Amino acid sequence: MLGFCSTICIFESYYNDMITLFKTISIILLVYYGLKIILKLAAPYIMKYFSKKLAARFGADFSNTTAPNTSQKKEGEITIDKVPNTKKASKTVGQYVDYEEIE
Repeated sequence: MLGFCSTICIFESYYNDMITLFKTISIILLVYYGLKIILKLAAPYIMKYFSKKLAARFGADFSNTTAPNTSQKKEGEITIDKVPNTKKASKTVGQYVDYEEIE
């Protein structure tokens, strides 16, 4: 009778371990799919919040600058916004090597 009781106790402990494993796996799956559904529903609101925040930051950066060509111009009038580079090349660029063609 003692052998029969010990085998039942062994199966009972395996049964309890399997139930615990099943509970753990089911909790992990429920949390995963719950977060997946919640984030799918909340994603548009989160994106809208961050886009407004970025737009406000970029708008603040560009609000301090003024447009360079805000004055009204007549049609056909030409303006040059770039200042030409006045740096001149020196006359002694390098050595001149005289060569002859070999046939």
